[in-house]
Amino acid sequence: MHTVIALDAMGSDKAPRPEIEGALQAARHHGVRVLLVGPEEQLRADLERYPGARRLPVEIVHASEVITMEDKVDAIRGKRDSSIRVGLRLVREGKAAGFVTAGNTGAAMATAKVVLGALPGVDRPALAAAFPTALNTAAILLDVGANVDCNATNLAQFAVMGDIYCRSIFGKKHPRVGLLSIGEEEGKGNDLTREAFPLLKRLPINFVGNVEGRDLYNGDVDVIVADGFVGNVALKTSEGVARLVRAVLKETLKTTITRQVGAYLSRHAFSDFKKRLDHTEYGGAPLLGIKGVCIITHGSSNTNAIKNAVRVAAEFAEGKVNESIERELAGLSVAVTP
Repeated sequence: MHTVIALDAMGSDKAPRPEIEGALQAARHHGVRVLLVGPEEQLRADLERYPGARRLPVEIVHASEVITMEDKVDAIRGKRDSSIRVGLRLVREGKAAGFVTAGNTGAAMATAKVVLGALPGVDRPALAAAFPTALNTAAILLDVGANVDCNATNLAQFAVMGDIYCRSIFGKKHPRVGLLSIGEEEGKGNDLTREAFPLLKRLPINFVGNVEGRDLYNGDVDVIVADGFVGNVALKTSEGVARLVRAVLKETLKTTITRQVGAYLSRHAFSDFKKRLDHTEYGGAPLLGIKGVCIITHGSSNTNAIKNAVRVAAEFAEGKVNESIERELAGLSVAVTP
């Protein structure tokens, strides 16, 4: 039986093409049934252009409104038939196991909190992003933008949710959890990190102490906890550096490789290198701590990113990550309180 994922067909910068193509690829390669949410007439006409689309489990659910990147809070509240709200309602009503959007991040988070609500024991949901490491593993950073201002209890809850997510989706038995700071010593950091440190130390997780920015990539830690302001800066900086490295390496290979065999081998090496640094391979960031599965990905997402975001949503639902978060937080109410 196919896992059903609702996909906001109008979210990305180039919607709905990446969403339609990503939905078709996810249905074809990952055995997922996709509900494309958006204006039915437009989506049906676009879908008809793809040979074989009718044979795949991709369906359309009508939504008459679209939330743009420029929409303010009042506009978001007023668009009750937006593709984001309709998609999240499908999750709440049990018609979909998860929801994916490349649309307005703030709108998606706010609407998810209203439509789905937070899990018991979660004060603030958090966005978790995966990073490639030098050991060809993945490191998870949270929060990457859901909460600009946090307290120590929030960070402790993020640590528990990140630990569960890493175990459930990435298969790590005892994830190493670190607190992002400006030095490894316990006393380093600001008021927030110094207050959070003893809370994380008391948790029944594999807390390895403070870590620094470089630890996002060296493979020495599996889960990195930060407030949403710091986490978002780290995420955007990392994406910029990755693009720079790919561009410089590509240009260098073009100017230095002259022999045909060398060029052939270099192209393959560059392709492998590019794939390891490609954020589209990781799909999107799950919003941890809500009563349902919601994956938020980049507005610039291409077909590959959408396909993988749908895959991640299905894996998240099948792994029962929310159930684990709710169960484990219920037993930690004392540990995550200062």
